[in-house]
Amino acid sequence: MNLLAYAKRVLIGRPMRSDAMGHQLLPKRIALPIFASDALSSVAYAPDEVLLTLALAGSMAAVQSVWVGVVVALVLAVVVASYRQTVHAYPSGGGDYEVVTTNLGRSWGLLVASALLVDYILTVAVSISSGASYITTAVPSLLGHEVPIAVALVIILATLNLRGTREAGSAFAVPTYVYMFSIGLMVVVGFAKMATGHLGTAPTAAYDLVVAPGHADGLAGLAGAFLLMRAFSSGCAALTGVEAISNGVPMFRRPKSRNAATTLAMLGMIAASMMISILVLARATGIKIVEDPAAQLTLDGAPVPEKTPVDPAISQIASAVFGHGSALFILITVVTGFILVLAGNTAFNGFPTLASVLSRDSFLPHQMVRRGDRLSYSNGIVVLTVAAIALIVGFQAQTTRLIQLYVVGVFISFTLSQLGMIKHWNRQLRTRQSGQERMSVLRSRAVNIVGFMMTGAVLLIVLATKFTHGAWITLLMIAVAFCGQISIHRHYETVREQLRVDDWHARRALPTRVRALVLVSSLSRPAMRAIAAARASSPTSIELVSVVADDEEENRMLRQWRASGVPVPLTLLSAPYRDIASVILQYVRSRRRAMPTEMLVVYMPQFLVTHWWENLVHNQSGLRLRAALLDVPGVVITIVPWQLGEDDVVEGRQRVNDPFLRVGAPTSSESNVHADEQPANAHDTAEETS
Repeated sequence: MNLLAYAKRVLIGRPMRSDAMGHQLLPKRIALPIFASDALSSVAYAPDEVLLTLALAGSMAAVQSVWVGVVVALVLAVVVASYRQTVHAYPSGGGDYEVVTTNLGRSWGLLVASALLVDYILTVAVSISSGASYITTAVPSLLGHEVPIAVALVIILATLNLRGTREAGSAFAVPTYVYMFSIGLMVVVGFAKMATGHLGTAPTAAYDLVVAPGHADGLAGLAGAFLLMRAFSSGCAALTGVEAISNGVPMFRRPKSRNAATTLAMLGMIAASMMISILVLARATGIKIVEDPAAQLTLDGAPVPEKTPVDPAISQIASAVFGHGSALFILITVVTGFILVLAGNTAFNGFPTLASVLSRDSFLPHQMVRRGDRLSYSNGIVVLTVAAIALIVGFQAQTTRLIQLYVVGVFISFTLSQLGMIKHWNRQLRTRQSGQERMSVLRSRAVNIVGFMMTGAVLLIVLATKFTHGAWITLLMIAVAFCGQISIHRHYETVREQLRVDDWHARRALPTRVRALVLVSSLSRPAMRAIAAARASSPTSIELVSVVADDEEENRMLRQWRASGVPVPLTLLSAPYRDIASVILQYVRSRRRAMPTEMLVVYMPQFLVTHWWENLVHNQSGLRLRAALLDVPGVVITIVPWQLGEDDVVEGRQRVNDPFLRVGAPTSSESNVHADEQPANAHDTAEETS
């Protein structure tokens, strides 16, 4: 086992049999941390974005954050209820893509798929970047190193997922449950202290907010309403990740749909309660969240220092509830940063699964549908890793900048999915005319109608409030993904059309003539094997072709040919300028023009070195020649390999049965020498390394 294979074995693990797929299915206790980590982690930064936005209108506006959270929770409840219906109606794992494609058409389905693929990439970038910021908060010495920390975390997460879904889920289950327990404990203790009047204040409570220009009237007027909608759209980041369960239904244990629906319900209840609770405690402790402390905060009427720390909301609440630097404060800060990292795990499950469905439908490269050694969609994981790292590096792991790109894609999929489900229920109503079933369908349709109106309104708000802040980049990425999928599908359709056999009789017929050309630079062992292979195929005619640069090379080649006793005519192509490829290509094309009905088979000897580095000391002109010959229609290329250092015993057995020993050597009159004035090199013909 070489070093690369050993490293892969250590990092990824031993390959698993295909029939072990059933062992990778997830029970609810493991499925919850895998699929819910994204939505639950959104609680860690969605309240921050709400407070950050409302802070532009001053302290009085910031207290309205709770009501923004309530509306977000209401939308979340409706979306969860609608997706519970989706997992029952479409349990195959296609999720929103399948729903929209089936009910609205292929183009709308591809739009949803493109939006989801982009959203999954942004999920990893946003979550990991936010997690890196929490890590630097807990360890101040790491400030300024957010980008390398985030990149390292993405690679670690990808490696764990390459080891298999079940293994990754088991590894992430404990920290996810610790996060839920610690946040729950903080909320319970915080509410108890708030009720008894013993709740402390946040580190930023003493600061005053500076009202931004244009927001002197707070939330009154058109500017205030617009700001409130912008805060709501930022808070809707808490809804991301809900759709992943609809794509991951096949990964659940039986009964798959019911287990997926139960997991969705648990996700919705936990995320909504955590979101509202954190915003209530944030208001009670006087938390201020700003992007630029020196410009937006004052203390006793004076601006604060430029590098005044403004920790995330959960850190400040933990400080107010348990005391700064306490064990529980450190636990909550660390585990929150950890869960933000794990949030990307939802995308590492959703992206490859969706990509595999699109690959199966020929909208993405077919490599995406193949499973790796551990039965995960490894190619999709690698693509997601590279794309997320590119975004993290491009935006310098700044959550505030990345969050502006977020949410757009997921709400496009939410809205179109709701519309698709409405059409699905309408079709059901045409077949079910009475009884309890009809009432059930009407209730389901009502849920999706409400969901469509809510998600559609949120989408419009997001586009209106975030377009100039970065949402246009997301729309551009979605457009590129959409056009890319269309192009890939057209390519596959063209290839499929070209490969289809219409006339079996014509394709079964054998060619009337077969001409074999053996390309050689000298009659070495690899060349002799290529000649033997060509003769053994019994072509209609056969000839050796060699390129020479001068008279000396020509004479050397003739002497070898006469000494070999090979009963095959030799053709010499003159190339004083050493351009091998053009000379051979011209000769091959001339043969094709002279006899267009015959099959032309080109035999190319190739010797294989023992070590990879030995390729560096051999010319690779044969590879370029081979690539050029592939573009000539009607030419068949046969590579005859020769392993350097091959067993001489095997060679001896081949020589015993050599038919050339029973044939007399050819005379010089049997040779056909062509003087072509094209440049070439006699030493760089077909004996190249791999």
